[in-house]
Amino acid sequence: MTDTTDDIAEEISFQSFDDDCRLLGSLLNEVLQREVGSNFMEKVERNRILAQSACNMRASGIEDTAELLEKQLISEISQMNLEEALTLARAFSHYLNLMGIAETHHRLRKARNVAHMSKSCDDIFNQLLQGGVPPEELYNTVCKQEVEIVLTAHPTQINRRTLQYKHIRIAHLLDYNDRPNLGHEDREMLIEDLVREITSIWQTDELRRQKPTVVDEARAGLNIVEQSLWRAVPHYLRRVSNALKKHTGKSLPLTCTPIKFGSWMGGDRDGNPNVTAEVTRDVSLLSRWMAIDLYIREVDSLRFELSMNRCSDSLSRLAHEILEKETSSVDRNESRNQPLNRSQLKPYSQLGPTLPRQLPAGADLPSCTECKDGESKYPKLEFPGTDYMPLNRQDGKAASSSDTSFQDSNKDFGKTYGNGTVANSSNSQSAATPRTVSFSSGQLLSQRKLFSESQLGRSSFQKLLEPSLPQRPGIAPYRIVLGNVKDKLMKTQRRLELLLEDLPCEHDPGDYYETADELLEPLLLCHESMQSCGSGVLADGRLADLIRRVATFRMVLMKLDLRQESARHAETLDAITSYLDMGIYSEWDEERKLDFLTRELKGKRPLVPPTIEVVADVKEVLDTFRVAAEIGSDSFGAYVISMASNASDVLAVELLQKDARLAVSGELGRPCSGGTLRVVPLFETVKDLRGAGAVIRKLLSIDWYREHIIKNHNGHQEVMVGYSDSGKDAGRFTAAWELYKAQEDVVAACNEYGIKVTLFHGRGGSIGRGGGPTYLAIQSQPPGSVMGTLRSTEQGEMVQAKFGLPHTAVRQLEIYTTAVLLATMRPPLPPREEKWRNLMEEISKISGQCYRSTVYENPEFLAYFHEATPQAELGFLNIGSRPTRRKSSTGIGHLRAIPWVFAWTQTRFVLPAWLGVGSGLKGVCEKGHKEDLIAMYKEWPFFQSTIDLIEMVLGKADITIAKHYDEVLVSPSRQELGADLRRELLTTGKYVLVVTGHDKLSQNNRSLRRLIESRLPFLNPMNMLQVEILRRLRRDDDNNKLRDALLITINGIAAGMRNTG
Repeated sequence: MTDTTDDIAEEISFQSFDDDCRLLGSLLNEVLQREVGSNFMEKVERNRILAQSACNMRASGIEDTAELLEKQLISEISQMNLEEALTLARAFSHYLNLMGIAETHHRLRKARNVAHMSKSCDDIFNQLLQGGVPPEELYNTVCKQEVEIVLTAHPTQINRRTLQYKHIRIAHLLDYNDRPNLGHEDREMLIEDLVREITSIWQTDELRRQKPTVVDEARAGLNIVEQSLWRAVPHYLRRVSNALKKHTGKSLPLTCTPIKFGSWMGGDRDGNPNVTAEVTRDVSLLSRWMAIDLYIREVDSLRFELSMNRCSDSLSRLAHEILEKETSSVDRNESRNQPLNRSQLKPYSQLGPTLPRQLPAGADLPSCTECKDGESKYPKLEFPGTDYMPLNRQDGKAASSSDTSFQDSNKDFGKTYGNGTVANSSNSQSAATPRTVSFSSGQLLSQRKLFSESQLGRSSFQKLLEPSLPQRPGIAPYRIVLGNVKDKLMKTQRRLELLLEDLPCEHDPGDYYETADELLEPLLLCHESMQSCGSGVLADGRLADLIRRVATFRMVLMKLDLRQESARHAETLDAITSYLDMGIYSEWDEERKLDFLTRELKGKRPLVPPTIEVVADVKEVLDTFRVAAEIGSDSFGAYVISMASNASDVLAVELLQKDARLAVSGELGRPCSGGTLRVVPLFETVKDLRGAGAVIRKLLSIDWYREHIIKNHNGHQEVMVGYSDSGKDAGRFTAAWELYKAQEDVVAACNEYGIKVTLFHGRGGSIGRGGGPTYLAIQSQPPGSVMGTLRSTEQGEMVQAKFGLPHTAVRQLEIYTTAVLLATMRPPLPPREEKWRNLMEEISKISGQCYRSTVYENPEFLAYFHEATPQAELGFLNIGSRPTRRKSSTGIGHLRAIPWVFAWTQTRFVLPAWLGVGSGLKGVCEKGHKEDLIAMYKEWPFFQSTIDLIEMVLGKADITIAKHYDEVLVSPSRQELGADLRRELLTTGKYVLVVTGHDKLSQNNRSLRRLIESRLPFLNPMNMLQVEILRRLRRDDDNNKLRDALLITINGIAAGMRNTG
């Protein structure tokens, strides 16, 4: 939910914001005049004025006039033909998107112009020192902090990636427009550029015509790294380091990384049959390939920059060793009087690099000491394709450098993935063609031969122009060392390409980088040398930034988590125990399961026979564990078990993991690379949350498991709590309280056994799925639950909103750092007295009963939900690779949380976020506890944040719009249910104001209220148009043009609400 990013509470300059909105709006009008004609534009403007007038009347309390104006608007929309309705939907949708770009731009402008930014490292470090924290303790706590942000492919990003990039370009132009010294001619050119971008947007199809593949989703995550995080991370770490230096006298160590990144894109197989073991393997290798590609670019820039000769003795020795090693390989061939294989020759520039023959991209720019928004300065990354030929046979040139290797945008990465489509590297849309490339053994040998000869003729002409070794007046040691680094990086990249193509790969391990520590070694040596030779100011520039990137992104950019449902592991063990005539595992009681699993875990032999034959689903589970064993923990993060409810769920995964590692190491004749993956139970439903502490206690009471955690995971237990399914299960308020108690219980269980705990928060973007401001969320956790470590998901549209631009990414990373630091060193207050906990229990009980009696127990509710919302049509959006339901049932229980929240957000009812809350607060207030609730709101951070988030949702809900959906779309027999729900919404608003003491909703967030009001003249007509299109579509459900119009209204409303699901 973009509206809940942390800077929303900070006032923005509405004068500048309005100016930009007027500019973008007038330019869109200009484009539309040309594209659709003046007659239709008169209708567009008339609809906008009617909506604006109705909003003004309603804001002034003149309800009757507002109602008349809205009826007139509804009447005019109902008389539109299909083409007009489609065009109006597109126009208003683009208006809302342009307003969103202006909002984001002005938050960035605010951040740049404020001398002292709240929640910054400088601000929070100063607060802590003023509060009595010793500087040394502050320094050590920051250096030991471990926060991991996990990007997921949850299907809530509704905009095509093509449009996202165009929006970024417009944001960049707005930034350029702010320059005070912009001349008249430059400003005219800027306006022309804006017109071109807006025209391009209008002429681009807003809708995805095909579902993205899993690899498409993974590529989108990797693109976030390239376009934003790659530049944001060094800038963020400089901020942390500078603030530490200012307040403690010591800088952040170069290899210290308070924040790292993980991913579920390509690893989350829970309910998604398209995520296979092969896909997971390929996504992991692609991530490594991109990391190497980015490092090659940086090393190229460094080789140009570090031209000095003065260096330490150790670096000088290394440079000479590199030269001697390279020249000796040439001498050996000559001494044997053998013709020199030209593939073994290296251009002299790689033996002892002189000045690079061309400037690397961006060599004229500062070394990332400033973070710039807009387009990536790097060329667009393209992944290797199955039709890759190392040697271009037409011109005889080898594609060898990072600038030319595998960057032909006409070549696709042609692997076929789960849903039968082919991942396309040059377009976010997948091409529905089967994989056509296959290799015979002869072709494999041919490919291999071509690869071995790919150095042939490389740089031979340039070599003639360079001095021979004896004539060199001196050497540039840093360039020699970095040239060797680049050479190994390129060999590493070529090896990954072979692995991706399933071609033979026989590289000497000394020729490529396997771990980040291997890459860091020469870089740190260069840094130490420069520091010792008086070049510290150079060392702390681009070189320091590269070291920090390597320390943060390692060799994979983002470690990939694997996730699977617990029932799939039980099915796998059923197949194994049945094959071994041991019975059916899932029919055993919990104690028998634990005895069996513990006994097998202590053993040294594999459990799964190599001859076992199993069904496809079981084979897929076994194959996934095999891939994890083959690739190892250097590429993978945690193995998350969704719907975990027992200790046996965790031990089952530990056993399957151990068995796969034994089998793979036996085949390789050596131990598997890396360590075992962390196994993380995910507690999602209210029932499972209530039992979470008991499950962890049971696990830690098992000697084998406790010793395993201490030995292999540094005494750290990770536990994940799910916000989406718990909210759908019992309502937002009850879920929030159950999550709070579950975290308390898990922390207490780990403390009893002396085990450290990291809580992994599976938050969605919307408040109905646990979303909200990062700072507020972390600061309201139970005391002791954030002790320097935290993992949290960022999902769907929130990934682009928070990390899509470098400046916003820097701000978000800083907020994560300072919030976790404060929660660690100054934990939030617990409830002041036991009475407050009892009141929370009572509110939660009433709220949960109200929610469940409506959603699960009212036999009319499911039909009402389908009639009153566009839920059934959301699947046509093609915004995710996974199905909208875990199972084929049509009930609410098997509907995923995202479409559940998404559908209610479209109707502006936002029911999942507030249903039941009003009844709970009312019930406690009527028992005489009003003053207690007011005190709880003022003094208990958890209760305050829960109420504030509900108040924010209520500020975006609109009873009039929700009522219109009911009146037009819902059967008369069910309209009373809608009326009851609207009364419950009013009750919730009334009692939230009682608790907060506010006169009106969002009184403490004037910026949010003003921004919402500015969108209504475009948003309200979009909702009315959606109702009309739904009415027509349900009478003509095969009309594809009507469906397109509906999907465009869904896009527009999501843009206006600034969130989806």
